[in-house]
Amino acid sequence: MKLFHSLLLTSCLLSSGLSHSQSFQITSPDIKQGKLTESQVFNGFGCTGQNISPALTWKNAPKNTKSFAVTVYDPDAPTGSGWWHWVVYNIPADSQQLATGAGSENSTNLPSGAVQGRTDFGSHSFGGACPPQGHGLHRYIFTVHALKVDKLELPAEASAAMIGYMINANQIAKTSFTAKYGR
Repeated sequence: MKLFHSLLLTSCLLSSGLSHSQSFQITSPDIKQGKLTESQVFNGFGCTGQNISPALTWKNAPKNTKSFAVTVYDPDAPTGSGWWHWVVYNIPADSQQLATGAGSENSTNLPSGAVQGRTDFGSHSFGGACPPQGHGLHRYIFTVHALKVDKLELPAEASAAMIGYMINANQIAKTSFTAKYGR
């Protein structure tokens, strides 16, 4: 009988929202129905897009978040290791968005102190989708990472893999969505 009352009390608490916190979420007003548009497609390597990073918004990060990082990764790239399209870190904890175009080279639209890491395109900026012709739909995973440190200390030319290692070593939560693109 005690077990029944304990389960009933737990159930009531959960349904009343007393023990439930809202989940960490990411959205983009620029990406509709999970599909990238020509504005988010790379301009080069045979692709003719505008190479503009989409706006990203996040909410409900853990209270102990000290900074954020944003990554965009294509696990379907025919490289054996995927493709890093964008890496931004040292985003201040009071930030909840990146504006459309924040990923341009030498961007002034990034929050103060944010750093764009080197992508697999070799640049320190957003690199849009550009899967090989006829390779099917690729998945582009947009992730916001909540970090337990104010700042990741990394050299300017650190690889996306090294930055990813440091992000994961200091991550307390993450939220993602996937958009698709093929040509």
